[in-house]
Amino acid sequence: TQAKTLFPYTTLFRSWLLYGITGSGKTEVYIRLIEEALKKDHAQVLVLVPEINLTPQLESRFRSRFEKYTLVTLHSHLTDNERLTHWRLAKEGQAQIVIGTRLSVFTPMPHLSLIIIDEEHDASFKQQEGFRFSARDVAVVRGKLLNIPVLLGSATPSLETWQKAELGQYKRLSLTNRAVIGASLPHVE
Repeated sequence: TQAKTLFPYTTLFRSWLLYGITGSGKTEVYIRLIEEALKKDHAQVLVLVPEINLTPQLESRFRSRFEKYTLVTLHSHLTDNERLTHWRLAKEGQAQIVIGTRLSVFTPMPHLSLIIIDEEHDASFKQQEGFRFSARDVAVVRGKLLNIPVLLGSATPSLETWQKAELGQYKRLSLTNRAVIGASLPHVE
């Protein structure tokens, strides 16, 4: 229920921090935002995930909700041919949803309308060798340049993101309850 009214979708640039406890429904918020973004003709959405092992679960969930749209993934476990095919579909505007790891932030997408960064706090978004960059920060700059919204989701936001939300540079939205009624967080000793 929280996810239904939480995010006032806009097509203009704004960075949003979706701060939600584990199991609060952040993925459902992502899905509803993608639904809104894809209502626009030829729209594309980029979803960044920190690690390859998170891709199949998210991909499966998105495919079940977005059956009529072309969804591709971009990560290092793809063959060279698969990666090129997926990259081309994104570049040509044929893939409406792209799920990928940090390097995907540079994927050319002519109709990019929304960027979502799941687990924005994760250190995997930082490239430490060779060409150094933070995919999270590049995504925010790309959103600003394209004048599109950027959503950063996390149960444990990075200090940089939290500070920007405190200063009002990012708009903070909170999911404080578990999505399943009666569910509670595990007891920790």
